[in-house]
Formats: sequence, structure tokens, C-alpha cells
Amino acid sequence: MSDIVTARRLTAVALAMGLIGLPLLTNDYSQYVVNTILIYSLVTVGFNILLGYVGQLAFSNATFFGAGAYAMAIGMSRYGLPFPAAILLSAVVGGLVGGLVGLPALRVRRYALAIVTLAIGELLRWGYIHTPWLTAGSSGLEVPDISILGFAVVEEKHKYFLFLALTAVTFWILRNIMRSRLGRGFVATRDNELATAALGLSPSHYKVAAFALSGAVVGLAGGMFAVLLGRVEPASFDLSQLLLGFSMVVVGGLGSLLGSVLGAVLLTALPELLRNIPGLEEIAFSVLLIGCLLFLPQGLAGLVRRLLPSLHEKLFWE
Repeated sequence: MSDIVTARRLTAVALAMGLIGLPLLTNDYSQYVVNTILIYSLVTVGFNILLGYVGQLAFSNATFFGAGAYAMAIGMSRYGLPFPAAILLSAVVGGLVGGLVGLPALRVRRYALAIVTLAIGELLRWGYIHTPWLTAGSSGLEVPDISILGFAVVEEKHKYFLFLALTAVTFWILRNIMRSRLGRGFVATRDNELATAALGLSPSHYKVAAFALSGAVVGLAGGMFAVLLGRVEPASFDLSQLLLGFSMVVVGGLGSLLGSVLGAVLLTALPELLRNIPGLEEIAFSVLLIGCLLFLPQGLAGLVRRLLPSLHEKLFWE
């Protein structure tokens, strides 16, 4: 047991030092990419709560992402909220939207649920376009520069440390939730709803809770996304955003926090590396997705589990 604890502590210290020192090795562009990876790590893990942990085929990540981003932009630009209040609002609005979107999950399943949640996302995007008095319509809404305790957070490296703190805290909270009674209820609902109900638990409550939790996490990421870009517009939350999040979950691995991070890192960094080669980005993306579906059904997390079983077990990644 002491060896396990020591391994976990050494790994945590090494990882923390590497992440803190990372800005020393980056320029503005590469730092922007790293910041984007942090955001999509939250998007992926939030989406994975529904797909991997509860087994709900819900195409709602773009819905929650947009709701959180617009909550941030509207809160700061329209009502003058400070950043701490606005980022909290992003998570709260995302959670509320998630809870509402989760209600159809009590009546429909699988492909019907996927279509319903997809339709809700498109309806919400229609609302962004046709409420210019609130969202500035198709032209998009500017997000003011943020400051914390009087310190302006404008440069990409400053945003990195802010995003890193938000991401680390969120992952710590989720890791504990997934090991709690609530997390075990999510998995039990995914595996067998009838057996879960027979134990005196309510699958319906767990489904709605999962949607609300997923919405809060992805909504938080949406608020960070608004800060990163400095503006929000409806085109940022279309079907391509949905497919990107779905691909990150599949490539990383269903029901895995580690897989969520790996999928976000790979599918965010890979397009940037291949951007200057026409056509190769789309080809590489397609080959990677098809390859994972055929040969790595458990994603990159499953590959790590197979290649490094002892390390995986000792560090309790799941």
C-alpha cells in the first residue's frame, strides 16, 4: 500500500511541476492550443458522464457548451458581472439546461434520445440567432477582458494558469463523485436499470442528475471558451462541435477520466500539427476514428490499461 501511495504522490508532483512549467516552453500560438486542450478536456469528460458512465446516447455537448459560453458573455457584457460570478453562472446555466434536456431521457431511449437532444441543441442555437437584443444575433457577442483581484488576465499564459486551476479542481471533484454513491448509481443505471430499481434506487433520478452534472461541467468549459476567444457566436456551437466532442470520447475511451484527457489532447493537437498540409487533417481524423472503432473499442484508455496494467491500477486513473 505504501508503494502505491508513494507512486501516486510522485506522479502527482511530477505532473504538477510539468504543467506549471509548461508555459516556459510555449509561444503565444502553442499556448493557445494548450489552453484549448484544457477546455476540451472538460467538454469531453462532461460528455463522457452521459455516454460512458450512464450509457445515454445524448448528443447534447454542443448544447451545454453554447449555453455556458453565452451565459459568460451575457453576464459580463450585458450585466457587468465579474469573472468569478460569470464563470459560476456558466456552470449553473449549463447544469440547469442539462437537467431540462435530461427530462426526455425519462421517456425515450437510444436513437430517439439522440434525435431529441440534437433537436434541442439546434433549437437553442436558433435562439442565439433570433434574440439579437440579448445575444447580438449572428454577428456574435464580445466578451470583455477579465481581471482577478485587480490583475488583468489577457495574455494566453495568464489564461493558462486560470484554466489549469479550473480544470484541476473540476477533475478532482468529478473523480470523487465517480467513486461516491452517486457515481456508482450512474454505472448501475448504465449496466442494468431493472436491477438498479430492484435495489431501491431510482434510475430516473440518476439520469437527470447525470445530465445536470454533465451540463454543469461542459457549461463551465463553455465559459472558459468564451474567455479564450473573446467573443461568442452561434456558428461555434453547430453540428461540427457536437461531432468533435463525440469523437474525443470515442477515441479517448468511454467511461474513463484519463481517456477524456487523452482524446481531447490528440484531437485538439492533431489538426494543428497537420493544418499546413491540405487534406491530410481530414484524412488523419477519419482514419483515427475508424481505427479506434475497429481496433480499440475501449479507446486510448483501454490501450494504456493493456500496455501498463500495473501502473494503471496503482494510479487509480478511473
